[in-house]
Amino acid sequence: MHVARIVTGDLMENCYLIWQKQSLLIIDPGANAANISQQITQIGATPVAILLTHAHYDHIGAVDDLRDEFQVPVYISPLEIEWLQRPALNLSESLSKEKQVLVRPAEYKLELREYTLADMSFKVVPTPGHSIGSVSFIFDGFVVSGDTLFHGSIGRTDLHTGDFEQLLHSITSQLLVLPDHYKVYPGHGQTTSIAYEKTTNPFLKIN
Repeated sequence: MHVARIVTGDLMENCYLIWQKQSLLIIDPGANAANISQQITQIGATPVAILLTHAHYDHIGAVDDLRDEFQVPVYISPLEIEWLQRPALNLSESLSKEKQVLVRPAEYKLELREYTLADMSFKVVPTPGHSIGSVSFIFDGFVVSGDTLFHGSIGRTDLHTGDFEQLLHSITSQLLVLPDHYKVYPGHGQTTSIAYEKTTNPFLKIN
């Protein structure tokens, strides 16, 4: 399985393209739809879905453009499905330097279970704390953590529905239980690993 990171928007959000054989997943297309589309064309695989770790504007700004171009469905937690159409909740009303972000309703509500889409299998786990509907996607050998766990840091919890203790519980119960060699692909910043965060992350107390 292959992973490509595309940094998008003013907040330097990470969009991920994950592909195997001829099928591809788009995760968190935050902005710069043309750039994402160009890289998909270069890869040569066919998109089958857009997956969202959460509904903050910097992770969803290019959803409709890519959805229309590639004719693929969108998956998001049911706890944040309404945020796509509500700039006050997706934070584009208060934080975005550009126009407010409005995204059409998602086709599917993510369930907390294992999925197989085309040639790719992954598990959806709940990782609230940064936002109430935040999820992470666990693949074979790596996890896409959204704004839950970063290299040397964790997601901010001072936004709507954020909760510091809940975030720490999400990280320790859902992510740090993964094998040490698993890579972590976060919503911002550089790639890290479960082992590295266990041993060095100042926000995490590991016994």
